[in-house]
Amino acid sequence: MSKAKVHPAGATGSSLANTPFTPAEIAAGHLRVALVGEIINTRRRCGLSQKRLGEMGGVRQPVIARLEKGVTDPQLSTVLKVLAPLGKTLAIVPLEKP
Repeated sequence: MSKAKVHPAGATGSSLANTPFTPAEIAAGHLRVALVGEIINTRRRCGLSQKRLGEMGGVRQPVIARLEKGVTDPQLSTVLKVLAPLGKTLAIVPLEKP
């Protein structure tokens, strides 16, 4: 008997299909995808392995792997440590009004 695959958020895929997401949850998801995508693309453009990026930022490689896979909700300090060697940081900007 096989187990149902559990989503990182803790719900199974079939129950997620029936769960309505709020606009805030959708926006947070888009933001997370954009952030992780930027980290991956910049790391690759710089020719850095996850291990080397981790060494440069003081973060272990498995932490970067989990961040890139989206299976963790990293602390802000960890994100900043990963971004700094890539020449990036986070900024606070006003939300766009619809």
